[in-house]
Amino acid sequence: MNGPLAEALSAVLLVVVLVCAVVRPWGLPEAVFAVPAAAVVIATGAISLDHTAEEAARLGPVIGFLAAVLVLAQLCDDEGLFQACGAWMARTAAGRPRRLLGQVFVVASLITAVLSLDATVVLLTPVVFATAARLGARAKPHVYACTHLSNTASLLLPVSNLTNLLAFAASGLSFTRFAALMALPWVVAIGIEYLVFRRFFAVDLEAGAQAPASAGPPELPLFALVTVAGTLVGFVVTSAVGIDPAWAAFAGALVLAVRALIRRRTTPAALARAVGLPFLAFVLALGIVVRAVVDNGLDDALGQLVPDGTGLPALLGIAALAAVLANVINNLPAVLVLLPLTAQAGPGAVLAVLLGVNIGPNLTYAGSLATLLWRKIVHEHDTDVELGEFTRLGLYTVPAALICSVVALWGALELIGT
Repeated sequence: MNGPLAEALSAVLLVVVLVCAVVRPWGLPEAVFAVPAAAVVIATGAISLDHTAEEAARLGPVIGFLAAVLVLAQLCDDEGLFQACGAWMARTAAGRPRRLLGQVFVVASLITAVLSLDATVVLLTPVVFATAARLGARAKPHVYACTHLSNTASLLLPVSNLTNLLAFAASGLSFTRFAALMALPWVVAIGIEYLVFRRFFAVDLEAGAQAPASAGPPELPLFALVTVAGTLVGFVVTSAVGIDPAWAAFAGALVLAVRALIRRRTTPAALARAVGLPFLAFVLALGIVVRAVVDNGLDDALGQLVPDGTGLPALLGIAALAAVLANVINNLPAVLVLLPLTAQAGPGAVLAVLLGVNIGPNLTYAGSLATLLWRKIVHEHDTDVELGEFTRLGLYTVPAALICSVVALWGALELIGT
């Protein structure tokens, strides 16, 4: 297939895949559209077999890591971790919506960082709905916090987001070095989000709420907490000795899975569903389609836009480009496109891309798959999400959080180095 035709075909198929991922016609999984699109670009020669194999080899470990983390998060939910978080928030909020918002920020940020953004969107959001209802508080500020923090709070660890896993692999950093460089941007971005939320939702937070009936402290699922802590230690150790951290995630999931099966809290079928095979197939297929687009000219076009160097102006430019691209074609394709163009500049440029594709999606519904999934869950709770309100909130949070977090990243790079 000649160049212009291959370029047009791969671009059209990418648009189709992304639109279907957003709309999900007839409720079908994203993979139903992405896998045939990948097959078409391979069959027509829009991507070579060598590049297909190369992309599959690059994404394979990342997809395996994601599968293990998804199972780990679901098993933590089966152990009662999220219900315990909801009970703690309801008890300590004492009928004060502002205090509840702060607690949601803390809990959502930690869950996103440790168990990935999917855990916050899928498992914590319903708990936040129930907690707000229990207190008689308006749910909107706290529920909106779940979607914003599923993106913004996923900056801290390589395991927090699929985009992080991709950036981690491209950066050449160790697990601890990655976390050290992203810690300050993570705190800064979350802090700005919190300040904006307090002002933006002032009316909702002033509305009355009631303290729940007195009850003792919630029972903590200690086994799940110890397993998660051990898994985090495993991430650090495996990264230090040169072993893929996916093995630590797999070990943590296996420990909880064996316990849950013995206690009959889960079944093999439930574990298989938790793996999310259709979504994993979507990620692989999307990666192949994006690689076809890149091979047929997108890399040359974007290469002229990516700033050179890792000084503060360059990092700001890279992060802004990543944020714009995330809102145009979604953050996962954006990171797949930009990483090869920035990896040669060093870890600082890669992490700037990550700031753009993780914070930027809070501006539009289509910015990340997590936001699309959150919107579906909110609708299932008979709550409307107004496009204008969502966008206004994004305009208040995204530019400020992005600029300040890039400055924080630049400062961390200057102080800690790579």
